[in-house]
Amino acid sequence: MNNRNDFNVVVIGAGPAGCQCARSLAKLGRKVLLVEQHETFNKNDFSSAATPQETLDKFDLPETVVGSYWQKISIVTTNVNHTWASPKILGAVLNFAKLREFLAGEVESYGGKVWMGCRYTKNFQEEGKTVVEMRRFGGEKFTVSTEVLVDATGPARAVMYDKKSGQPQFLTAAGIEYLIEVEGREYEKYAKDLIFFLGHKWMPKGYSWIFPMEPEKHRLKIGVARFNLEHKQIVETKSMRWYLELLIKDYMKLEEYELIDSHGSTVRYSVGLKDIYYQDNIIAIGDAVSTINMLGGEGIRHGMDNAEIASKYIEKYLDQRLSSFRSYQREMQRRYAIKWNISEQMGRRRYMQDSDELIDKGVNYLRSLTVEDMMNILFAYNFQKLYKGLGKYLQRKIKLVWQQVQAFSGQLSAISYELLTHYFGRKN
Repeated sequence: MNNRNDFNVVVIGAGPAGCQCARSLAKLGRKVLLVEQHETFNKNDFSSAATPQETLDKFDLPETVVGSYWQKISIVTTNVNHTWASPKILGAVLNFAKLREFLAGEVESYGGKVWMGCRYTKNFQEEGKTVVEMRRFGGEKFTVSTEVLVDATGPARAVMYDKKSGQPQFLTAAGIEYLIEVEGREYEKYAKDLIFFLGHKWMPKGYSWIFPMEPEKHRLKIGVARFNLEHKQIVETKSMRWYLELLIKDYMKLEEYELIDSHGSTVRYSVGLKDIYYQDNIIAIGDAVSTINMLGGEGIRHGMDNAEIASKYIEKYLDQRLSSFRSYQREMQRRYAIKWNISEQMGRRRYMQDSDELIDKGVNYLRSLTVEDMMNILFAYNFQKLYKGLGKYLQRKIKLVWQQVQAFSGQLSAISYELLTHYFGRKN
């Protein structure tokens, strides 16, 4: 790595988006370099990684990257608990480290290069080429040249923005997650079930979760996430780790478990998707262009989908069929802007405004929906399905009110009869 290396594409960051971008371009025969700052993929294993079944099929992912499968969705609030179940598998909880390791292996199998333990420092122009400077783990600097440079550094946005450049307004959220090992009978309580926790008891200003992972080892992912905004009703909150421990002690009632790993991360989402998507021959993908849904925090499959879109335009650029990446930005915003903006507003209302009572009512609205409806809402962002739940909820309420009116009318009739009988009886 000490000699100058020339590439068609250099991808900085080996997350799902970066790996998939490098994988796609290497498969097309391009000379690709994928760069990761950590020495191993286990050192930044930070994602909860729940995804619908279609992700495995669409990106041709093997079973080796699956931590576990799920076929139930549960929502627990301060006062409400409901589960939507399916007889078939709905999705998977991915092993985040193994997913990226597999994708990086695919890059190499198609002739690309993967360099681990290399940190990006800067880029500059020299003799008509983009020169990328990096530092190896241990301090040694080196450079490579490329025709296209890809920023897949996630919320750091390390390539697209230098420290002096202005950045858009960001909505930030932080989260931490435990990977724990429990006894078999305890694991079975949570197997095949994605459990989400809402409400001020479990995680004010955010949400929590329990996901199954590695059934043969009886492992579970337990996490909490919180938005860094002021709540209209809540003034004081405790630490995120306090709420995580609350799940373990109060909900799960675990007396013994083994902590396998603890990790955390911060997401920075550009409100209105105002990130810089490209600059000359530099293009940003994944979390570097806010390819994450802020309502539920899901990003892996969207980042990989974004990588496929970006690869299409990079291929055209390399073939000189494209002079800029403007059409890439337009397609990304056309695909995501409306749904992402709705999700952001719903997230702000749910996590930063609603009372416990409103959150309970919201889950009660959903109780009449099918598991297919819930999948459409949670993973396809088809919010029209919410009207179906609201309609059935109102029907139940109207029916209940009508029954109460009828009962009250009956009581009034009985009282009136007694009064009339009493009155005319006395007259007689």
